[in-house]
Amino acid sequence: MPTSVFSQLDKSLHEHLSDLMRLAAKADDRTAIGLARAELPRMVSALKALLDEHQPDENGRCPTCRTRRFSRRLPSPCRAYLAAHLCLTITRDEQRAASGDGSARRHLRSAG
Repeated sequence: MPTSVFSQLDKSLHEHLSDLMRLAAKADDRTAIGLARAELPRMVSALKALLDEHQPDENGRCPTCRTRRFSRRLPSPCRAYLAAHLCLTITRDEQRAASGDGSARRHLRSAG
């Protein structure tokens, strides 16, 4: 059975992300810094592009995820927005809790 284009893209993307995670966890500091400088802007751009596609309309609904034209559901963030928010904030909170002193948040503030 031939492999679909989507499954090839999906596999390639997941392999790339796995490689990044492995390198970030196991690389020496110099390699990790180089990796962050090269990959972090690309990751942020990719996430922003994805979230732009899910930007709520004037009624507070995601035009990409909306299933019906005249849905009466209350305005709320779509799953893509919620997933991104939860992944980023839960990870940050876990890092802060692990450090015990909020140093991860201070580091993010000082870097920005």
